[in-house]
Amino acid sequence: MQRREPILLLQIYRGERSPVLSDPSSHAAAAQLDGSPARHYYAGHRLARAVSVDDLRAMAHRRLPRFVLEYLEGGAEEEASLARERDAFAGWWFMPRQLVDVSHRSVTAEVLRKRASLPLAVAPTGLNALFWPHADIALAQAAARFGVPFTQSTMSNDAMEDVAKVPGLRHWWQLYVFGGDEVWQELLRRADAAGCEALLLTTNAQIFGNREWSTRTMATRTRPSIATALDALWHGRWFASTLLRERGLPTFHNIIDFVPKDSRGFFESAFWVRDHQPQSLSWATVDKIRRRWRKPLFLKGILNLDDVRRSVDAGVDGIVLGTHGGRQLDWAVSGLDLLPAARDIVPDRIALHVSGGVRRGTDLLKAMALGADAVLAGRAVLYGVCAAGAEGAYKALQILQQEADEALGLLGARGVRDLGGLLTRLPLCRRAGS
Repeated sequence: MQRREPILLLQIYRGERSPVLSDPSSHAAAAQLDGSPARHYYAGHRLARAVSVDDLRAMAHRRLPRFVLEYLEGGAEEEASLARERDAFAGWWFMPRQLVDVSHRSVTAEVLRKRASLPLAVAPTGLNALFWPHADIALAQAAARFGVPFTQSTMSNDAMEDVAKVPGLRHWWQLYVFGGDEVWQELLRRADAAGCEALLLTTNAQIFGNREWSTRTMATRTRPSIATALDALWHGRWFASTLLRERGLPTFHNIIDFVPKDSRGFFESAFWVRDHQPQSLSWATVDKIRRRWRKPLFLKGILNLDDVRRSVDAGVDGIVLGTHGGRQLDWAVSGLDLLPAARDIVPDRIALHVSGGVRRGTDLLKAMALGADAVLAGRAVLYGVCAAGAEGAYKALQILQQEADEALGLLGARGVRDLGGLLTRLPLCRRAGS
């Protein structure tokens, strides 16, 4: 079975699929006749020429080796959950109002009772130093400069105390539970001391998703294949900045002290943490964490309405609906699919955030119209940091803001809380060329 869109990978060896970065995107053919006019995403090095998140994505694909791209882009098994994240947005269509004064409109919103430039937080993502040197700090710098929260992953590479030094940062911490209770307790102590204002407990990753395409880049569990190694060498800019400059593969500085000394290599430590995540994670664990963490607590990865109800009863401050980027259970509904019903369950008792598939400002507006308090954006911002570091991540946020602002005006709405009655659901139909 061939790998379906959205993964586009650089081909070097016979039998691998070509990304054909110069080809039109799956949606570009609507304005074409037999492939004319030819269309290309910008994939060069000049950040100013990127006009969409897809341009930043094309720039990232040109720069990164295959095994890094598979980690960035890939999902679990047939990648149905990954595809659903985008398809869910495609099922909702706007019904704009006309003759409305939108000369004074704003896409700002309150996120956890503080003003944000967009109703958005940067989602937690791990292994970011594979994309750009000190990418966690770069993402934090972009988020702070733009005015939205940044969520740092347990599996990040920069120490949380170093990230916390970014001026003006709204710092959130994402928690994986692994090892004994003393591990998460120490991580919570450090997060509190570093000034993190919220904690996101990931609930859907205690069993690692079957990410076949990423696995195919490896010869063994901890050793890349020869083809993977040669491909990395072929990408000289990435190799020089990521491996030579940093003297090898990155370290998980926030958790490395919990890992045995003979398992502290990059791949070895990642697998050690994965192997020591308890499959006994339960609501009792949530209760223990709730009693120890007194700041806002979110449960991340909720995809069942009964769990939405139970989250309210558990005394958490919010939930994040999402599939872990389509990387865990395949054939799962998307967070957006559950959003309207989840809003009916919680009303305003807890915050309701959604993650997965946000690539456009219109995606953000659709999520808000369906009941979200905010969205978490992961890959969209990562494409920026992969392309150009902190400036690239900031560019991604700027693009999302500009698109959301323009769409808000075209909808005849003055703010992100003024979107009622502007969406309708239509049967999903594939656009020409998709």
